[in-house]
Amino acid sequence: MSARITTEHLRRAAVVYVRQSTMAQVMGNLESQRRQYDLAGEARAKGFASVTVIDDDLGRSGSGRSERPGFERLVALVCSGEVGAVYCIEASRLARNGRDWHHLIDLCALAGSLVIDPDGAYDPRLVNDRLLLGLKGTMSEYELSLMRQRGIAARDAKAQRGEFRFMLPPGFCWNEEGRIEIDPDEHVADTIRLVFTKFRELGSARQVFLWLRDAAIKMPVVRRNVDVCKLIWKAAAYHSVVQILHNPLYAGAYAFGRTGQRTRLTEGRARTVGGRKTRNEWSVLLRDHHPGYITWQEFEDNQKLLLENAHMKKNCARKSARGGRALLTGLMRCGHCGRMMRVFYGMGKGNAHRYQCRGDDAHVGSGLCIGIGGVRVDRAVALEILDAVSERAVEAAILAADQTERTRQDAIAAVRRELEQARYETSLAGRRYELVDPAKRHVARELEARWNDALERATQIARRLEELSSSLAASPPIDRVLLLQLAHDLPAAWNAAADMRSKQRLLHIVIQEIVCNLDDATNEAVLLIHWSGGRHSEVRVARVKSGRYPADRAPSAVEALRTMAGHWPDRELAVALNRMRCQTGDGNTWTIVRVREMRERLGLPHYVVDPARPRTVTLMKTAEHFGICIESVKRLVSRGILPATQIIPGAPWLVPVEALSCETVRQGVQAVIARRPKNYENYQDIKMIRLPGI
Repeated sequence: MSARITTEHLRRAAVVYVRQSTMAQVMGNLESQRRQYDLAGEARAKGFASVTVIDDDLGRSGSGRSERPGFERLVALVCSGEVGAVYCIEASRLARNGRDWHHLIDLCALAGSLVIDPDGAYDPRLVNDRLLLGLKGTMSEYELSLMRQRGIAARDAKAQRGEFRFMLPPGFCWNEEGRIEIDPDEHVADTIRLVFTKFRELGSARQVFLWLRDAAIKMPVVRRNVDVCKLIWKAAAYHSVVQILHNPLYAGAYAFGRTGQRTRLTEGRARTVGGRKTRNEWSVLLRDHHPGYITWQEFEDNQKLLLENAHMKKNCARKSARGGRALLTGLMRCGHCGRMMRVFYGMGKGNAHRYQCRGDDAHVGSGLCIGIGGVRVDRAVALEILDAVSERAVEAAILAADQTERTRQDAIAAVRRELEQARYETSLAGRRYELVDPAKRHVARELEARWNDALERATQIARRLEELSSSLAASPPIDRVLLLQLAHDLPAAWNAAADMRSKQRLLHIVIQEIVCNLDDATNEAVLLIHWSGGRHSEVRVARVKSGRYPADRAPSAVEALRTMAGHWPDRELAVALNRMRCQTGDGNTWTIVRVREMRERLGLPHYVVDPARPRTVTLMKTAEHFGICIESVKRLVSRGILPATQIIPGAPWLVPVEALSCETVRQGVQAVIARRPKNYENYQDIKMIRLPGI
């Protein structure tokens, strides 16, 4: 027995700390585990009262950048004063950083605990032992840094030559010569090619994912368990599609170091956080390194399109088509600040929308740039598009027909390959069942069950293939003659297309962007169209002259007074005339005095309350009566729910008092109130306000 171990130490417990840095070591380096666990037997042989084995940190690094619950448990036991000795196979097992190591040594010195390894027992309370333990900890920390530095340098040197092996994504494999090649399994390779084909067709990773889901096409996924990699087939997942589209390996490029780690200080401890690097920060990028599924130019185009699909990343970058009523979404650029203009849709204005540049909206109060109504702009750009593609209309019609037919055939081909794979697995399961010894019933039953599962899966896939083939045969054939006739009448074909996303994608193909400016002198919107081929054209769109009465409905002041006189007081007549932009003979606005003078000059009657006339109220009084806003009242009138009359356009509306108690009107008001937010005060009760004269 060592002289350092006393009876006082033996009366307390011994703790054996077991740790390995990675799961690969846990699964592969079994001899190291056995040596560490054998320390418990040595502690019992020494005569310690009890022995505790802490192996919670198996597969965890001791560098101090990851949580180690086992080490924390060890520290807590030492602080309790019940630990007589801490057993470890070497100093590096306890800690690979000076902070944790010296912290544990200080606690052992305070509690009187020993540190024991195969070289001997050390008492941290003694100066020489403490010095030796400190040197061991320092050497362990230096050893870790040195090994990491050597390993990274060797790895990077091998990666620079494109020879460093790592786990390849689905569709690739390492050959005997250490080179990357396309997976010889046609089912896997054709599925990967289908993803890129559908992305070029649909232009969106999410649309590719939805198409794969609708077609029930499974995707290959590499499942890794330590050193064992297995290819399995699973239902399409969005992240799997995105990973395939973002991976440069599919473009024939050897890329290494695309991800990195950053160290952050959290609660006094270093924490490692992973993340993706930009392309100029990659460690290695070797183009044309191996055969790919797409070219590098196609990869670049895909990355550009994926970046455009991310609407929330850059304000000044072009955005992709995402549907909606606005035809030019993602293409309109502000001519003042250069930012992409946003689309705002009107709530109760039908198909009306507006292109608006918010400017530097990160700074409150900076103001807006420019805005323009979208209906006229969309119509003008659509005419330019139809004029530009008229010469290629016939080719586009034939291409669309071929594309539709090819899409159907792709789905059937994918299911046919899946059926071929299922039949192979069925035959393999059958051969395994036939080779088993019938006497081993527990094995035969399991193989028989697997064979039955494979047969059922092959039957289901065959049934799905038959349904797809029958649906393709039952669908009417594409009439190419009709398509060619429709191609010669592009406006009819454009207006008949109900899918706004398709129109937007067509515009994104032929138009790079549209720069919008406003010409205040001519009250026009100036659109500078940048075509994809490098040409430019200018289109001018007349803006609506806001704040003016429509020219086709603008009455004269005399006509308006003759129509409204006697129905309203002079004050209401003056307000109505000013609303209709009617002016006096000398260009002034109307007042009560001027209305009275003009009415008396024309011999028109003044307003007199007639008891025999049906009682009416204004829209404002109606809104106060129901407790809603006046815009909601106008909406009820426009929908025909609330009866109201107007003598001429621009005059006040007249609502019969009897209509306020109508059940149809009450239901319409209830629907308006029900749309209010839940925190709207007193929205459940309609407070009836008694109006004067009702």
